[in-house]
Amino acid sequence: MKKKYFEVGVLSTGLLLIVILFFIRNYDFSNTSTPTEIQYSKIEVGNTESCLQCHQNTTGYSSYHNPQLIGCSSCHLGDISSLDKTKAHKGMILIPGNLADAEMTCGKCHSEELKKINNSLMTTNSGLVAVDKFVFGEADSPNYHYHIKDIQYSAADKHIRDLCANCHLGAEKAEYGEINQLSRGGGCIACHLNYSDEAKSDLEKYLASGKKELPGFHPSTDIFVNDTHCFGCHSRSSRISTNYIGLQETLLDEKEIGNKKEYSVLQDKRVYKHLEEDVHHTKGLLCIDCHSSHEVMGTGVKYLHQEDAVTLNCSDCHFKEKPNTIPYDSLDRESLLVFLHRDYKHSDKKIIAVKEDGHPLVNTYVDSTGNAYLISKNNRKVHPLKPQAAECSRESHKNVSCSSCHSSWTSRCIGCHNEFDKDKPKAFDLLDKKYVTGQWEEYVAEFSSSQSALGVREHGGKNVIEPAIPGMILTIDKGSYKGRPGEDISFHRLYAPNSPHTTTKEVRDCKSCHSNSATLGYGMGSLEYKIKSNKGSWIFIPEYALNSNDNLPEDAWIPFLKDVEKGVVNSTRTNFRPFNVEEQKRMLFIGACLQCHKDNSKVMKQTLELGLQPVLKKISDACILPEG
Repeated sequence: MKKKYFEVGVLSTGLLLIVILFFIRNYDFSNTSTPTEIQYSKIEVGNTESCLQCHQNTTGYSSYHNPQLIGCSSCHLGDISSLDKTKAHKGMILIPGNLADAEMTCGKCHSEELKKINNSLMTTNSGLVAVDKFVFGEADSPNYHYHIKDIQYSAADKHIRDLCANCHLGAEKAEYGEINQLSRGGGCIACHLNYSDEAKSDLEKYLASGKKELPGFHPSTDIFVNDTHCFGCHSRSSRISTNYIGLQETLLDEKEIGNKKEYSVLQDKRVYKHLEEDVHHTKGLLCIDCHSSHEVMGTGVKYLHQEDAVTLNCSDCHFKEKPNTIPYDSLDRESLLVFLHRDYKHSDKKIIAVKEDGHPLVNTYVDSTGNAYLISKNNRKVHPLKPQAAECSRESHKNVSCSSCHSSWTSRCIGCHNEFDKDKPKAFDLLDKKYVTGQWEEYVAEFSSSQSALGVREHGGKNVIEPAIPGMILTIDKGSYKGRPGEDISFHRLYAPNSPHTTTKEVRDCKSCHSNSATLGYGMGSLEYKIKSNKGSWIFIPEYALNSNDNLPEDAWIPFLKDVEKGVVNSTRTNFRPFNVEEQKRMLFIGACLQCHKDNSKVMKQTLELGLQPVLKKISDACILPEG
């Protein structure tokens, strides 16, 4: 009997092994629900690359760009079969990653990413060119597509070449060294080049020796992008990078500030005043903690303006009820690469995805209890993501952007004059990187800061209130470019949509929106609610003198409670505008209520919850509201 059971057991075990072997042979393990590796483009590594005969024992590489994995020539090209230095270095690219040669270097492995970069706004500068040409009267709209490499020598083109063309990824990085505040361009390595202390030290020795003492440490090419990589370009124009760390540009000279601790001097010698930094910077978060590769490198689509390329909203992380999420096994190739390279461990959890376009924020996750977290790409610290306050989504504020209330300040620049000096020697063409004769000069009257003005974005059938800044209140002497200065001077009063990047946990108070002259577009000054003979009215006294070109205060966007004259263009965008008179009156109506009722009073809370009209039915005879 025992022998019979034994024979049956052996037979059963044998059949089970056959089934298992059949399963292993036929099952497609590459189609698992939890991907753990990426298929890279195949790189043929020469076993006898001659590079290592001279460059022996070089270290410092990132694990994914180690010559043992991809060789030297996959990045630097050259003749890897020759032991003769001259022949081996023929055709070599010393600084790979510049977009001019990226197809032969980075693009061999990262072809899809390169396609996206080539179409990104950071490469084309399309919006910058479009607005400049529009303001110069060379285009009838700021909504045409351009590429900065294609501009010629019109007045607007020369203006861009002289003042703006430094900040685009197509600019060549021609010198060794780490990315710093002065860095511009460099293609792929504008973001992905990192020097260790050892690599910096070895580079100094190499250059000091007349390039004879070869470095032992190679700089790393990796995904560990820090804020310095962003700073060079984004400390200009709307000054996002400087705002983020709490610095406001001034017109002061380095000698004027001495040792005053409330100022800092940047590498380019611009002097900045210390103000409140963004709360995310206080927490140690980097730019790329929010703006992932999908936004930074682009999607391959040619966008018109910066805001078109940015799909992330504050509410994606600070959601109302629950976040929009995707599972780990739904990550796209690019996001999966980042997840694996950063060695994240939350593959068993849901990952937050941006609601507008669905791209994942791989450094976030939602646990089994519904709590959301963000892992800092700076120091791997885990930050709980707090849902938005109830007030944010109530009836009266449902069309107000987060940054309208949660930005503590923004930069202001007013009183700018542009004039061409045809005889200026050693002027520098920022696009062609060469000295020329003749240059546009920009004369600025004032840099300052304040809480942002507010404007209306008309998008997708909705009106959304967003921050605005005096982007281009200026005169342009176009006649000077033709050798006839003073003959053709144009004046422009253009505000621009703005994302201040000075976020605070606290919100601006109600009066700072509803009874603040600068917020409403009138400019800085005194805005008071006066009651006379039982009638209420608003009185505005501007801080700045009136500009003779349009009789508005120097820093204003619109006239006080008057319609803008027909045909006047006052925005750098066709879908962004100031408040019209009816909207101004509604804002000021609440401002009148706030003269007696505090922000957190019962009646003001009711207006947030129910809207204004139901509350007006209950007003007392003591309320004196504005006429009209």
